[in-house]
Amino acid sequence: MKAFHRFKKDIDGVEIPRRFNNPFYYSPHPLCLMAADEVRAFLSGDDALLAEAGKGKMFGVLAVQTPSGETGYLMAFSGLLFGRNIYDGFVPPVYDMQSPQGYFKQEEARISSINRTVKDIEESADFKSAVEALRDIKNEAERALSETTMLFKANKEERRKKRESGMLSADDEALLTKQSQFEKAELKRMRRNWETRIEEKAAVVTSFNERIKALGVERRNRSLALQRWLFEQFVVLNANGEGKSLLEIFEEKLSALPPAGAGECAAPKLMQYAYRNSLKPLALAEFWVGESPVGEVRRDGCFYGACKSKCEPILGYMLHGLDVEESALEKGGDISSIEIVYEDESLLVVNKPSGVLSVPGIVGGTSVQQWLREKYSDNTLLVVHRLDMATSGLLVVAKSMQVYKMMQQLFAERKVEKHYMALLDGVPQNVKGRIELPLAPDYMNRPRQKVDYENGKSAVTDYSVVDVVKYNGKECALVRFEPLTGRTHQLRMHAASKEGLDCPIVGDALYGAAGARLMLHASRISFFHPVNKEVIELECKCDFFC
Repeated sequence: MKAFHRFKKDIDGVEIPRRFNNPFYYSPHPLCLMAADEVRAFLSGDDALLAEAGKGKMFGVLAVQTPSGETGYLMAFSGLLFGRNIYDGFVPPVYDMQSPQGYFKQEEARISSINRTVKDIEESADFKSAVEALRDIKNEAERALSETTMLFKANKEERRKKRESGMLSADDEALLTKQSQFEKAELKRMRRNWETRIEEKAAVVTSFNERIKALGVERRNRSLALQRWLFEQFVVLNANGEGKSLLEIFEEKLSALPPAGAGECAAPKLMQYAYRNSLKPLALAEFWVGESPVGEVRRDGCFYGACKSKCEPILGYMLHGLDVEESALEKGGDISSIEIVYEDESLLVVNKPSGVLSVPGIVGGTSVQQWLREKYSDNTLLVVHRLDMATSGLLVVAKSMQVYKMMQQLFAERKVEKHYMALLDGVPQNVKGRIELPLAPDYMNRPRQKVDYENGKSAVTDYSVVDVVKYNGKECALVRFEPLTGRTHQLRMHAASKEGLDCPIVGDALYGAAGARLMLHASRISFFHPVNKEVIELECKCDFFC
């Protein structure tokens, strides 16, 4: 299979990267941009291939050097193409589980056969007849017992009246007693008789259900065993020449089984092929082609970081031995440009620069909260709300837990008015309006969010176009956002989603195209001071087109 490609264009003037880019946070290297263009040209050369990719597919490119020093690239696709994981020109999968004669496909066929057997049983005339017979006998028993119970209850009432008349002889009383005893015994006999008949019918249904249950257990056990076996076959390499299965990687890293589809994304395929063929990885990039998945924001031609749930543990291992750039989170932002714009004895409000965390993150990086605590030698300072690391602007900080809780209550009751300025990559159709799209975490691609009408939480944003400006030779809208709710990535999703403005914010690496910075700025905030009850109104202009 031909998977190494020479660049069609002259790359003599392109600088070879000194360090491998972080696959989760990066701007595509010029070599990757050139390679991506060639992949798109490759797709365009085949109508069927272009149509298949146009349904929505992630592709990846890896710039590499041969042992002789020749520079070229590899290309890959995530998942399957035309239902296959091998396609001429692209690198092969880490493990070919699609081979029809292989153990995976054969065992998969057995599991599918179990599913068909269960379905056949559930849809069989015998099973349906047994279920119907059980239902009918239960209904018949209920009617018969109900009628008899009502009759015997009426007889009991008649006996009571006769006894209250005071005109019964001893023989009459004995007869009534005997009648009462008979009816009680008869009702018990009837119940036992119906129970016996119901049990006979139920036994037939139970035999079917036990068969279905046994098949379900077998299916589950086979599926789990097959899943473990499969991920044992996915043995990935790293730059040190070491190999480890995905099963080992995920159990060591997360104490869990790998998620479905692990190892089938473009990035692991590219790295594996490079290592197997003594090619030196230089730079990696993944980009989307075609339609966006339902609810998600994937834009044709935009580059994205590798997925977290599947690829982070895998690439974390595969990159061992490479000199890899640290992520933006590990670098941290420029804290020297943090500006305090308001302060009293209860509160602080700062202008947070883009690239600085609001509060300490999992992987480190200096945050506003940490910086303020060090500056004031006060560990009680608490950031009241959050701005994304990439977002700049006004951020409220409480000087005590009491004030923190009071401010949190104001935010919860939507008594804090916030305005944001954003530069959009395009111009929306309407100059103003309201966006209402429910949002939920995309758990397989954290920290991304998705539109989810079933499980998402309400997210509402008012917007208005302030101006249309030229940016990088393109007309872009400068927009004022007023979020009426505070969901994660709300403004970024409402801007980028086709159901929203269909214009991502400039520089949004998650939902649009990466840039020097995310052009989103918290420009205004207004609220009643929780202590002195005065109105606090603060504005802070953004540094882009304001």
